[in-house]
Amino acid sequence: MNSDLDRETLEERIRRELADGIDEELELELGDEMLARMSEPGRKPSLQDGIDRKLYFTELLRLQRELIKLQAWVVDQKLKLVVLFEGRDAAGKGGVIKRVAQRLNPRICRTVALSAPSERERTQWYFQRYAAHLPAAGEIVLFDRSWYNRAGVERVMGFCSEGDVQDFFQTVPEFERMLVRSGIVLLKYWFSISDEEQNLRFLMRIHDPMKQWKLSPMDLESRRRWEEYTKAKEEMLARTHIPEARWWVVEGNNKRRARLNCIHHLLQQVPYKEVEQQPIVLPKREHKPDYARTPVAPELYVPAVY
Repeated sequence: MNSDLDRETLEERIRRELADGIDEELELELGDEMLARMSEPGRKPSLQDGIDRKLYFTELLRLQRELIKLQAWVVDQKLKLVVLFEGRDAAGKGGVIKRVAQRLNPRICRTVALSAPSERERTQWYFQRYAAHLPAAGEIVLFDRSWYNRAGVERVMGFCSEGDVQDFFQTVPEFERMLVRSGIVLLKYWFSISDEEQNLRFLMRIHDPMKQWKLSPMDLESRRRWEEYTKAKEEMLARTHIPEARWWVVEGNNKRRARLNCIHHLLQQVPYKEVEQQPIVLPKREHKPDYARTPVAPELYVPAVY
């Protein structure tokens, strides 16, 4: 990137990335009062190509309120929901997963992001280590990458044989049909970004010390093998797009639009109703006349630096 225009574009993108990081912290700080004020029931602003911060937060919080309703429905109806998030490195999967799970109960909604298989796991049935994380009734599981590693990174990086890949393509449709027959609701999302956008996001991570940890040697090698990953992705989508568990492609060049679009779509895939909740009544604190609080030793306190 040698031209002044390219440098300006990169600098502007870095500024936007830093602002997005600040907004992520703001999202975590938003309380119930602001949630109610910013996302009034039934309010659905139209989305333009450029989503400003106010509109983004308004829609995000409205959708997260709906996710809470979906969570209650999953528990009430004892549903089993599995959502797979796949895509290229830096495509935005993690950002969407974070916002789906952000305000949900971690005992009900959990994220699964498996590391490379151990020596023992390599000798198991390929789907075995993934099957161990499938939900019980009343649970939601979000897979940050899944068994589709075999059709993508494992294939492109040479971690499995071509015979393993072809066996995977033969097996995975029936495996997923079996999951659906067992009562699991299975959703599969592929996050798509352009060559230029991935290049920019990698450069931003390289220049941001707080995000350099996101770049592994595997990620850098995947950048070099862009075309091989493209071919692998195209075959994967073609051979594993089945009526029982179809693929949905999320346009990911704009992070905020991708987050809103994916969450909105996810909510449409599981018909749910608002579950009537019993009113919560805070019980009165008991006071026992013989209770005396034991003083805490001063040396046990964390120093008040701030």
